[in-house]
Amino acid sequence: MAVHRWATGATSPNGIGKSTAGGIYVNSNYDSGNIEIEDMSDAGNIKLRIHPDPFCETDNVSHAMWFNFRMTNVAGKALTLHINNAGQCSFPVAWQGYQACASYDLEHWFRVPTQYDTDSGVLTIQHTPECDAVQYAYFAPYTYNRHRQLIARTQAKPGVKLLMIGETCDGHDLNLLQLGTPGPGKPNVWIIARQHPGESMAEWFADGLLERLTDSHDAVARHLLRDACVFVMPNVNPDGTWRGHLRTNAAGINLNRAWAKPCEDDSPEVFQLLRVMDEKGVDMLVDVHGDEELPYCFIAGSEGIPGWTDRLKGLQDGFCAAYKRASPDFQTKFGYGVDAPGEANMTICSNQVAQRFDCLAVTLEMPFKDTADHPEPVQGWSPERAKRFGAALLPAIYEVLPTLRAQ
Repeated sequence: MAVHRWATGATSPNGIGKSTAGGIYVNSNYDSGNIEIEDMSDAGNIKLRIHPDPFCETDNVSHAMWFNFRMTNVAGKALTLHINNAGQCSFPVAWQGYQACASYDLEHWFRVPTQYDTDSGVLTIQHTPECDAVQYAYFAPYTYNRHRQLIARTQAKPGVKLLMIGETCDGHDLNLLQLGTPGPGKPNVWIIARQHPGESMAEWFADGLLERLTDSHDAVARHLLRDACVFVMPNVNPDGTWRGHLRTNAAGINLNRAWAKPCEDDSPEVFQLLRVMDEKGVDMLVDVHGDEELPYCFIAGSEGIPGWTDRLKGLQDGFCAAYKRASPDFQTKFGYGVDAPGEANMTICSNQVAQRFDCLAVTLEMPFKDTADHPEPVQGWSPERAKRFGAALLPAIYEVLPTLRAQ
């Protein structure tokens, strides 16, 4: 089912190359771009809007938070950018304490002064660029083109197999990487990322994980692939990535609310992924996300599923302890509330997989802002930190591997 880029609900063409009288341009007409322009008559008072995702029926909202745009002819100019609909976005409380991301070279991202006015609902970014062009984004983008490069270089590594498991509504490939060889008694470990496309730190995480997992000199990676088969899907939602969505695919589906009854027509990403999981089997799942509000790395567990047992609790506790040993950025003090017994939302991936396969399955969250325990004032939570956090997952997995199906 083809869904055209400028169809109703797609990223708005209003972000295409508009300029002020002084020759400053704003443009979001590219992979993962998103912004609408209201008024550019004054560089000190540029008025913008975030374009929303298509309406999402399960969430009863048109999600918005993600922005990503380029400004040119701005070197040395004091810019004041107002995002006027920030207060109408999906999680307005998350703007408090947030600092926008900026980059000159699209590789090094840093934070710039940002304020949110709760009364007006306006997010204001103030910055004087040092270069002629600067990119501003909600978080450092991991574009669809970068995703294609990640898949290409990873599938060329020894011991890696690329499984093209289907296509999206827009006709993008659904890329699943298999690392290691399945065999009797070998657990199947799954890491999936970016069901919500605006949570780009999730694919940076997957990038770092894959870099370490394919390092033939890394002892943990070598032993893990000797003892297990690892399946990695770095981007479950390529349509939303390319379109510049926060939370939905091309059809307006929140994929992490589609796992109970996925539909091949409007949620082919989940439909095909669950089909392959059923074929291969799942012994452990980590579903990687980003959280707009909380300044911590944490997991949401599966305590509320009907099949929750002492065995699953022991596995989850053991994994958390192992990850804390592997990375000081991971903690268990702060996070979401725990579901009451039998009250889990079974449309969510980790809950559905834990129940369906009687296995350890967690949702892993990282911040859009920074970690309160280990803040880094220049970059905040960054691509570099997300990649290292992904690499640190491997020793945690390796530590719990013998217990996943222990009798």
